[in-house]
Amino acid sequence: MKQHILTQKLLRPISALRQTRPWHWAIALLLPFFGMVTAFGVAPNTITESVSQVSVIEEVKLPPLDTLRAESPSGKPSAQNALPEQQSYWHEERIEQGDTVASLLERLGVENRAAYDYLRTTRSARALYHLIPGRSVSAQTTAQGDLITLRYLNGDTLLTVKQVGSSYEAIEKPAELQTQVVSSSGTISSSLFAATDEANIPDSVAMQLVEIFSTDIDFHKDLKKNDHFSVEYEMIYDRGEAVRSGRILSAEFINQGKVHHAIWYKSSDSEGAYYNLEGKNARKAFLRSPLEFSRVTSGFTLARFHPILQSWRAHTGVDFSAPMGTRIKSTSKGVVEFMGSQAGYGNVIILRHAAGLTTLYGHMSGFAPHLQKGSSVDQGEVIGYVGMTGLATGPHVHYEFRVNGVFRDPLSVSLPVAVSLSADQKISFLQSVAPHVQLLEKLRGLSASNFD
Repeated sequence: MKQHILTQKLLRPISALRQTRPWHWAIALLLPFFGMVTAFGVAPNTITESVSQVSVIEEVKLPPLDTLRAESPSGKPSAQNALPEQQSYWHEERIEQGDTVASLLERLGVENRAAYDYLRTTRSARALYHLIPGRSVSAQTTAQGDLITLRYLNGDTLLTVKQVGSSYEAIEKPAELQTQVVSSSGTISSSLFAATDEANIPDSVAMQLVEIFSTDIDFHKDLKKNDHFSVEYEMIYDRGEAVRSGRILSAEFINQGKVHHAIWYKSSDSEGAYYNLEGKNARKAFLRSPLEFSRVTSGFTLARFHPILQSWRAHTGVDFSAPMGTRIKSTSKGVVEFMGSQAGYGNVIILRHAAGLTTLYGHMSGFAPHLQKGSSVDQGEVIGYVGMTGLATGPHVHYEFRVNGVFRDPLSVSLPVAVSLSADQKISFLQSVAPHVQLLEKLRGLSASNFD
């Protein structure tokens, strides 16, 4: 098909010239020669004597396009080079906000009703009803608008719809994706997300930055103007189109003049984690807050006037205010000890951690659907959503930190240190860290030069 289309493109100008007047045809043939004469005329030591010119007109008879065939040396059509019986064209359209299957097919040039009815009714093509703005859909059609093939990448799954006889079939299979490493840097002027947007860094990577450095930086109140970050991360591509972001491989965050580093390292006998340049775990065993961005509306105290009960009583945790439905994350690896409703707390989850530590998360609007009593959770895993169930005057999460059943202030308690590298792992880590450090230093230098 590609050879057929290329042949058409090459032959159209010639056939058009045949329909013009003979002297137009002659001028067109001589234009290349005039170009050559001009080129030689400006070169040194060129002979500029007049050269006799003769106009040659020759009519070239071309066969109709639909009878063209690439022939083998034997004179018979070659199966490899034979053109398809009907011309076809590939169209590609980017999904827009508010698109439907019908509007997308119309822009793709699909005009046959059979294709629309199949895509609308078959369960195996349901992926088309999850159209993600910004993604692309490709369609191969005939000149008459009949659909031959449709291709849509939905996440990591490739949906292919092909014409089979007078009907169609849909096939879903894992996409053949490519991973590339991308690096960028930025400087805070107003907010982290404004800076990452300006640096064309995906929001998912920005959220990873927050999660990685959240034990050292309070991203709600600690960020200052001219704070700087550099990040190296994976991007997943399909045919050159970015599909999603992957893991951060290395990052540097300069907050109020203090430099923080995080390098991803996974040995053969570990799950992988982020470490600083000395090989110490970049994370604590516990996050300070169960929310990525929030503000403290009520701190830990032994005497607080309760706004609903209208009495003085201890406030045994910290209240983090956030919009309804904000994701609540486990502050450390643990097991669900209790999950349900309790008086005052509303919807609440209690997690049991190592060394006699427990954490409580109250006033949730709902729980993560995969959780139940006894479920294991990882640090940073979503366990529920901000609400105002129980005794609450507004949407927030009430967070408690207990040591052997004793309430401690989550914001000031000395947090346990995360598991560090063994001696052998540390040697391997220090050997692998140099390229990442060099890249981060280069990114920092490039960013600084932009502000000179």
